[in-house]
Amino acid sequence: MKTKNIIFIAFLVLSTSIVSCKKDHDIPTGEVFHPEHGGDTLAPGGAVNHEFVDLGLPSGILWATCNVGADTPEGYGVYFAWGETHPKNVYDWNTYKHCNGAESTLTKYCCNSNYGNNGYTDVLTTLSPEDDAATANWGTDWRMPTAEEWRELYQRTTNTWTSQNGVMGRLFTAINGNSLFIPAAGYYIGGSLYNNTSNAYYWSSSLVTVNPNYAWGLGFDRVEWSVSNCHRDEGQSVRAVRVSQALIH
Repeated sequence: MKTKNIIFIAFLVLSTSIVSCKKDHDIPTGEVFHPEHGGDTLAPGGAVNHEFVDLGLPSGILWATCNVGADTPEGYGVYFAWGETHPKNVYDWNTYKHCNGAESTLTKYCCNSNYGNNGYTDVLTTLSPEDDAATANWGTDWRMPTAEEWRELYQRTTNTWTSQNGVMGRLFTAINGNSLFIPAAGYYIGGSLYNNTSNAYYWSSSLVTVNPNYAWGLGFDRVEWSVSNCHRDEGQSVRAVRVSQALIH
């Protein structure tokens, strides 16, 4: 998990540790399998009643207790490229929905013409509901967290690398005593799952505007954790959030 200088400079004002999701591809597991470790049915409209936990965060955001596609806190769930709403067999730029076959041919979520298809640009910096894996699969009560909401989670809780029911991950514990387990589910590149049990990368809904071929998310291993920038074509986990009912009424 190494820092990319160009991204670090652009976000220095956020006063948070920022690491790139450059990964060591030393533990491939080979076969594609979706969902991982069991899971719910991915059904638009939120047919499954998904549980959440209140960590008493200033934003009032409530965090799902399971990954999208999982039915236990330890379940890996399914993996999504950023801005896609279904799992697939191969995760690369050739199969990525929002480009024309390469990271420099983006067709949506691109505010830098150097990365746009034939110079394409738009003003979209946060995923629209139709491209949000949490909303599309769990219904409109749910969405992917923003980069700032991931920062709030790790800044406003304590966390430890631990095992829960035999699955490695990080346990985030809030001052109100409630906790949230997030498994080290690994990530997909091409058709292979890498580093499950030792690494995790979870998407946010936020684009890296300096280099829009990247998006933000939470990355961690047994030593480090931080908001990370990762190539949008990679297959990563999604943990959903919802707004507290107290903030709606």
